[in-house]
Amino acid sequence: MTIELEVTATRVAAHLEARGLVARTGDPGDGRVSLLSATAQGSALLKAMRSRKNAYLAARMAGLGAEDRAALERAADVLERMLEDPRT
Repeated sequence: MTIELEVTATRVAAHLEARGLVARTGDPGDGRVSLLSATAQGSALLKAMRSRKNAYLAARMAGLGAEDRAALERAADVLERMLEDPRT
């Protein structure tokens, strides 16, 4: 199973690189590893996708009642604490 994931990750990286969305460089510390960084085109696409996602979520949340919005706010607080302390 691990081998399939590595091959898939390699294929995804190659596809993104071929589309000009990421640039690949070798890791100076480990020749088996490639480092990926977003290109200007990739960063612009990511920004546009995030903007669309945020607009979609904002529109959906606008239709929620106060109780549901409060529940989401409490859940967001819990998630933030979990990120700050992974043992939570």
